[in-house]
Amino acid sequence: MTSSADWRTALTASERYENIQKLTKALAASGASAFSIENDAYKTATTREEYDAACNPPPPPVEIPEPSSPPYSPPEDTTPSSPGITIGTYPDCHYLASGATSEVCRSNRYALKVIVETNIAPHNPRLEAKLLSSFSHETIINLIETFHDQSTRFVLVFPYMPLALSSVLDHHISTNTSLTSPQIHHLFLSLFSALEYIHSQGIIHRDIKPSSLLLSSPFTPSNPPTIKLSDFGTAWSPTLSSFTEPTDNKILDIGTGQYRAPEVLFGNKSYTTAIDIWAAGGVHEDGNQLGLILSIFKTIGSPTRETWPEAGGFRTVPWESWRAFGERGWGEVLPEVVEGRWRELVGRCVRYEGGWRVGAEEVAEILRGWEREVEG
Repeated sequence: MTSSADWRTALTASERYENIQKLTKALAASGASAFSIENDAYKTATTREEYDAACNPPPPPVEIPEPSSPPYSPPEDTTPSSPGITIGTYPDCHYLASGATSEVCRSNRYALKVIVETNIAPHNPRLEAKLLSSFSHETIINLIETFHDQSTRFVLVFPYMPLALSSVLDHHISTNTSLTSPQIHHLFLSLFSALEYIHSQGIIHRDIKPSSLLLSSPFTPSNPPTIKLSDFGTAWSPTLSSFTEPTDNKILDIGTGQYRAPEVLFGNKSYTTAIDIWAAGGVHEDGNQLGLILSIFKTIGSPTRETWPEAGGFRTVPWESWRAFGERGWGEVLPEVVEGRWRELVGRCVRYEGGWRVGAEEVAEILRGWEREVEG
């Protein structure tokens, strides 16, 4: 039997990293820290056998937590006290979250997006890196660098942003409160400024949703946070994507289901930047594709030949096989929005005909005009 010193020397960083990934998946339901378990096993096990056994625990029972109202802002330091692992030249890395193709870890002031699954179209981390490297905009996340880790995984490095808009909205839902009009203005101006910038280059983000907007801090009356658009892993570029995804034959399995524009749901592969405008407008419901179509029709009324003329050329014409729902005014759809101009702006984003939706440049200019009114 090897000594404790011998087995630790033989254990590679790659093996430790893979054990942490395995533990993360096994313990996802329990919320336990894979980093802490692996690190404790590494420090206390006297043999490699003990270490391996600790890294392969039986799955814990799933407990349903009592409902609670989460705090609006995260604790000042959410980094675990136990030592993390080193990824590339970044020490003390701790797991934050997982996506379809990646895992995100935090190393002090940095967020590392480690690509763990490849060749899952339309996810393309190298295209994401090329796009972000070419961008220079104050409301788009900065790409610091890319490298390959000890297991040859591709890694993208970003500044760490502690909040996503999704967590802010969850807080308001749980506390039955809402963002103020100035906060909504700051949020929309940040988002549409970013869309204005990428749409001017013909780039489609294709995954606009609350979790794609990152905040530097919570909203406060005197100090609005910096807001950055992220998640460009499924973006489409007219110069970098046209070979694999021609303009009139783009992939339809894009974005997060409940934010998909109706033309994507009905199979229009020639969709444009207008799908980002629909998603930014925020009309959505949970459910599968058929349920989503029905929920859109119920929310804003079924489309007609007059409100969606391009759909007459779709393989499945939306007004022939679906129950008809009457058109609803935005005062009914968004009764909680006090200012009529916000309802009007959302209504111009959420139109069936993509070519009739307002452009990001116009929305950004409208919002800048409102800002000048306040300052004046």
